[in-house]
Amino acid sequence: MKRVEGKVALVTGGAGGLGAASARMLAREGAKVVVTDRREAEGRAVAQELGDAGLFVTLDVTQEAQWENAMARTLEKFGRLDVLVNNAGMGIVKDVEEMSLDEWRLVHAVNLDGVFLGCKHGIRAMKKSGAKGSIINISSIAGIVGVGQFPAYSSSKGGVRLLSKSVALHCAAKGYGIRCNSVHPGYVETAMVEALSQAGGQAEKTRARMLKGIPMGHFGEPDDVANAVVYLASDESKLMTGAEMILDGGATAQ
Repeated sequence: MKRVEGKVALVTGGAGGLGAASARMLAREGAKVVVTDRREAEGRAVAQELGDAGLFVTLDVTQEAQWENAMARTLEKFGRLDVLVNNAGMGIVKDVEEMSLDEWRLVHAVNLDGVFLGCKHGIRAMKKSGAKGSIINISSIAGIVGVGQFPAYSSSKGGVRLLSKSVALHCAAKGYGIRCNSVHPGYVETAMVEALSQAGGQAEKTRARMLKGIPMGHFGEPDDVANAVVYLASDESKLMTGAEMILDGGATAQ
């Protein structure tokens, strides 16, 4: 039997990067997957790769009405929700002196408000379908340690870390059988990390500096995170809730 056979998962930010890798891995391990994103063409392409196991739904995670629609579409198509992967995120490379209030609010709206709305409506959908679910919130090592040129991203991802613990304790106290954990990748080969390395106009030097901070000496790959997502989605992790998984090659161990 595959590791998440019979489960239904919804993945935000599923059109590319960590979200697409997680959607593919979950489907490979037996799940039905609702791929959501604002980027319709790319998101539909990922869902189509999954065949009958995939469904695409347009979702801007900052809009509560769109969350309600995504959950309704999921229950209508597959009858249940077992796994929610709150992956959608963004960053703006500006320090605290350069960043405008609107930019600060935008990053928090996507990275933190979006996760709050996902947890809120994910819990409701899981309860409605009688599922003992797993909520997996993608944070970052920037949610554990500060990053000078990335203050809004770091602040919002730190919020995701503690929101995950709060949701875990709430669900446990209510006896819902719903777990909630956070995943904290370090530098992974994605478009966001590429943009970060390019931001200073000296990509090669920036990447070398990033690598210097990783004891294992290499960047992660999207499938490294997807493997963690599958573990947390599966019954293998049934005792884990309110925990954080750090995937950073030893960067935060120093």
